[in-house]
Amino acid sequence: MKTVKGDLIHLAKKGHFDVIIHGCNCFCTMGAGIAKTIKKEFPPAFEADCTTLRGDEGKLGTISFAKIQLTNTNFTIINAYTQYHWSGSGVKANYDAIRAAFKEVKTKFSGLRIGYPAIGAGLAGGDWAIIAAIIEEELAGEDHTFVEFMPL
Repeated sequence: MKTVKGDLIHLAKKGHFDVIIHGCNCFCTMGAGIAKTIKKEFPPAFEADCTTLRGDEGKLGTISFAKIQLTNTNFTIINAYTQYHWSGSGVKANYDAIRAAFKEVKTKFSGLRIGYPAIGAGLAGGDWAIIAAIIEEELAGEDHTFVEFMPL
């Protein structure tokens, strides 16, 4: 796993990634964290989320995605369903769902430059050491980068 400090959205817009992944809950909200920024800046990603069934626990471990075409670059945004809900205290990240989502990413997006934030370790309260190990295992052999958020 490569690690860089920066802003995942900014780097994607600059052409650094072919695919970016962020974690979502199963309620089609995208109302906080990086998901909120993605919803605002890239409506097709939110539209893809809204094509899934709201509140369906069966979405855990699956993905939806949208292709984004900008003037100077193109990339795909993946909504990875890595937690069921967003409210309350405690860990909301689902490690099995994270594993399944990244397994699906490798199946569908192998060979591309993949970027992601600390999925499941921010607002979802998961342990980044555990999550990073899952990502390393599931994306073994792929060009993937953890973007540690640093505001511009």
